[in-house]
Amino acid sequence: MATEIKLNFINESNDQNNSQVVFFQKNIATDYDELAVAWKVIENCATGWQHPFTYPMTMKISAADSWGNEIIEPIVASNGQLFHVFSDPSGDQLTYQGPGASRNEVQLRNDLTNGSIDAKIYKNGKLLAVKTGVSPDQKAVFQFKPTLWVGVVSQIEEGQVMNSAIISDVNTELGLLGVASADIVMSGGGVGKNATKFQFTLENIVYA
Repeated sequence: MATEIKLNFINESNDQNNSQVVFFQKNIATDYDELAVAWKVIENCATGWQHPFTYPMTMKISAADSWGNEIIEPIVASNGQLFHVFSDPSGDQLTYQGPGASRNEVQLRNDLTNGSIDAKIYKNGKLLAVKTGVSPDQKAVFQFKPTLWVGVVSQIEEGQVMNSAIISDVNTELGLLGVASADIVMSGGGVGKNATKFQFTLENIVYA
């Protein structure tokens, strides 16, 4: 089984504003629209240029405590696993606890006596999702579809939690199930009466 998907962003648009392009995933484990994190932001990729990157299948879990401390090396996490944060004489610890309640989710429970935690998911060393303010005895739950959301944005940085207005403007979801490699082609844009909305399509798809 492939450990990563090779993607290549190609700008074939008529963009006149040197726009940023953001990629992110949505945590579908919650019953409400949780704010998403800008996982990857492509900048200064002009028309006629390309930007290759990889989407790893592996994700890692991390935690930050209410004192602002975060573990140095996030732990590899798979669906169906439960992790927990607890305290021992040396301080707060994050370890694998056992099977989770759902095989489709990664869960992180706060087993500290006092203090909330922030639960974080990383892919390719970049923040993918975060659940803030998880109280003692509560769990953060993460579940992702094999898709990437993509759209044109401005003034966004990787790792930034995007507000609902930005997320609502992004309406392209690219399915990656079974894909080994593909081009992501951006078209549209322009100025004046001939301008069209930006579009993103998967092309030259190679399946695993």
